[in-house]
Amino acid sequence: MKFDELLKRCNTIRRKPRHIESNIQQAVVKWFRMQYPRFIIAAVPNGGFRNAREAAIMQREGVLAGFADLVVIAQRNVLFLEMKTTKGKLSDKQKEFQNKVSKLGFEYIVCHSFEQARLAIERWLKVIEIK
Repeated sequence: MKFDELLKRCNTIRRKPRHIESNIQQAVVKWFRMQYPRFIIAAVPNGGFRNAREAAIMQREGVLAGFADLVVIAQRNVLFLEMKTTKGKLSDKQKEFQNKVSKLGFEYIVCHSFEQARLAIERWLKVIEIK
C-alpha cells in the first residue's frame, strides 16, 4: 500500500469518535514503518484502565505517568511524540515529562493530527541528518 492510498483510507474510514487519538496514532505508526523501516517507532502502553493490583505491578515495573505516546529512534537520536485530538491538551504529568525530556536535550512534540505528526517526524529526521 502506498502512502497516498493509506492517507485516503485513513480519511474515509468512519468510526465512532471515541478513539480519534488512537486512530491518528495507528496511522502514524503504520505510515512511519512503511516510510522508514530502518528506524524504530514504538508505543508506550501507559494509559487505559486497570484494576488496582495490575496498576501497582505496572508502577513497580517502571510505568511512568505522563510518558509520551510514541518514541521514535533514529541515528542515535530519540523523538518523543504525544498524540492529541484537535481539542486535546497535555495533563500536568505530561507537561512534567515534557519538561524533563527537554532538559535532557531530547525533542518532544505534541501532534493534533496525522499530518502534523508526519511533518514533525520528517522535519526532525532532516535536522538529525544535518548534525
